[in-house]
Order: sequence, then C-alpha cells, then structure tokens
Amino acid sequence: MDNSHEVSELEHGRGLLKPSSNKEVLNGRTLQNVSSSILRTKSEPVLVSSVRFQMLRLFLANLQEVILGTKLAVLFPAIPLAIAADFYKFGRAWLFALSLLGLTPLAERVSFLTEQIAYYTGPTVGGLLNATCGNATELIIALFALYQNKIHVLKYSLLGSILSNLLLVLGTSLLCGGLANLKKEQRYDRKQADVNSLLLLLGLLCHMLPLTFRYAIGEGPVTFYYTLELSRASSIVMLLAYVAYIFFQLKTHRQLFESQEEGEEEEEKAVIGFSSAFSWLVGMTMIIALLSEYVVGTIEAASDSWGISVSFISIILLPIVGNAAEHAGSIIFAFKNKLDISLGVALGSATQISMFVVPLCVVVGWIMHVHMDLDFSLLETVSLAFTIIITAFTLQDGTSHYMKGVVLFLCYIVIAACFWVHKIPQNQITIGKPFGGVFSA
Repeated sequence: MDNSHEVSELEHGRGLLKPSSNKEVLNGRTLQNVSSSILRTKSEPVLVSSVRFQMLRLFLANLQEVILGTKLAVLFPAIPLAIAADFYKFGRAWLFALSLLGLTPLAERVSFLTEQIAYYTGPTVGGLLNATCGNATELIIALFALYQNKIHVLKYSLLGSILSNLLLVLGTSLLCGGLANLKKEQRYDRKQADVNSLLLLLGLLCHMLPLTFRYAIGEGPVTFYYTLELSRASSIVMLLAYVAYIFFQLKTHRQLFESQEEGEEEEEKAVIGFSSAFSWLVGMTMIIALLSEYVVGTIEAASDSWGISVSFISIILLPIVGNAAEHAGSIIFAFKNKLDISLGVALGSATQISMFVVPLCVVVGWIMHVHMDLDFSLLETVSLAFTIIITAFTLQDGTSHYMKGVVLFLCYIVIAACFWVHKIPQNQITIGKPFGGVFSA
C-alpha cells in the first residue's frame, strides 16, 4: 500500500523522499544549487492527474516539473529557434544570439536535475556531482572551443567566468544586499571566503609563472615548448588541489560550506524519480552541447556583425548570459541578508572554473595534441590578478556594506571597458582626438 502511494506521489510531481531523510540530503547540495532554487516555481499537478494512461501521466508530470518549473521557461523557445536558424541558414549572428539565450534556462535546469539526483545518491556523491556540474555549461563551451582549436575563445570565456563571478555577481550582491539592509549589520563566515581566496591565489600563481617565464626568456620555439610543459605540470597540481578542496568541502569541514540559514527554509523533497532525472540530464546536456557548438562556431561572425571584439563577447557577454539564473539567485539571497549563500555562489563558482575547468582543458588539450596552456597573455593575467587581490581584500573582515559592492562593480565596469577597446585594429585608432575617441584613420 505504501509503495503504491509513493508511485502515485511521484507521478503527480510530488516528493518521494521522507522528511526524515531531508536533512541529510541537504548536505549534498552546494550553495550554487541553493541559489538557483530561488528561481524555481511550483507547478500544480491538477491537469496531469486527469490523464488516463500511467506512462503518459508520468511523462507529463516530469515535463511539467523540468520545463515549466523555472521562471526562465520563457527562454526555452530560443532553443528550437536556434536549431531552425541553423537549418535554414539564417544570419550567423542571429544563431549566436539565439543559442546564447537558449543556454540560460538550460544551465539552471542542469543545476535542478543534479540536485534531484543528489536526493537519491546521498550527500557525498550528490555533493560531488553538484560540485562537478556546477559550471557544466562553461565546461562544455570550453571543450568545444578546444576541439575547434579556438584557444583564444576558450581562454577568454574561462577568464570571463572568473571575473564575472568575483566582480559582477559578488559586487552586485553586496551592493543590493547593503542597500536593502542599511540598518542591519551584514556579516558572513570568513572561513569559507579564506579557503576560496587561497585556492584562487594558487590558481593565479599557476597562471603567472608561464607568463613571466615567457617574458624572462623571450619568444621562441624553445620558450613555447617549456611554457607548455610548465602549464601541463601546473594543471596537474591545480587538479590535485581541487580534489583536496572537494574532500575538504564534503567531508572534513562540511560545516564551513553550509549556510546557517538553510535550516530555516522549508524542507524540500525530490519531485521526479532518479531514472527520469538522469534521462533529462543526459538529454539537456546533449542540447547544451549542440548550442555550445553553435556559440563557438559563430562567435567571430557575431563579432564582425555587431562590431564588437571577440574578447568582449567572450569575457563579458558569455558569462553574464550563461550564469544568469545563478547570478539572480545570489542577488536575491543578498537582499535577504544571507551573504553566506551569495559568497558561496560567487567564490565557489570562480574557484571551480579556476582550479577545475581551466586545468582540465589543459589536460584534455594535452591528450588531443592541442597546445592549450596557462599563459593568458599580459592584459588578461593582470586583470585576473587585480580581481583576485581586490576580492580578497574586500572579504577580509567578515562584514559587508553597499560600498564594497560599489567598488567591485566599478572594477568590473573598468575591465569591461578595457576589453571593449581591446583588439581594435591599429588603423582605426587616432591618437589625440577629443575624449580618447576611436575613429577611422
């Protein structure tokens, strides 16, 4: 009798797990999942329950939860439009824009599906899955750029993800949270911020060594070879450090990465079955892969059509659109004075990109015989260095106010302006014009 009741609950889109297990399952969620969950909507299973056939009823219930269970569902039509644009050979700039919009809800849904799987696998495996898939969209885009040997697009997009999380997301969250809580003292746990800052500094060191080595020795084939070897060795060290970080986060010091306010939230349950969640996750990953291929293949065409440099599109636009759901959740939690979650989202995502996605791309490129290294050039590396140092100084005292958000946000604006004019052909720059304008020669 109980089993049939549980099956009926699952078919109607309701929870499967008993409340007694929820506390343990919550330990398998990362703060990125907690942040993304604020954009989800609860669907009503009234229409689904009236369907006569059980298999169809189960499919419609899952469809209702996965497709309509997010406030970003309005962007799902961009996916078939992007496929149609590719099939009918529309403008490649349109294909790029539609693909970028289609990736936005998919990124949030991947977070939702990995969270659903975590309810069944337990806190350790679920937390590992969430920590690995937290930036699945960026990872897939990076792998396609690597496969197409567009190393500059790959490096720009990964750098942009780190800059966006540390300056735009964190800055906007602190700004909005400070303005919304002017009469309250905003505090957060420094221990989590310290761990992430140390890992980001380690990643920065691994980026600076190939760059300084190249400038110290000089250009040449020998320098290129040793820079590549140094990058590969450093990437292995970074991956080992990330594995240690995951063990630290999920096992030995789990309490540092759990929001103190989490216990106040309503206990959540799984809303779809394990096999359904896994099938949807595989299907959406395939769609993300297709759209990522469109994005990587059309980014130069979009750059030419819009008159915007590839560096600006990759560093600024891609991260903003790709992480829109996660970013919005972080800001909303900052409004609620839950800065531990906001910091966990921004710092955790930046750490994952720096210490996992970047070195993984170097190792995969090594296997594919593609010359991917950690030398991100001078301007990019300096921007990364100042971003990490400014963020570390901002978070050192465990308190926050809106002025810290203003400074971080303005730093992002300055860097965005820098990459807006970056890579402009020299024959279009005229020195001495009023206001530093860009004119045709």
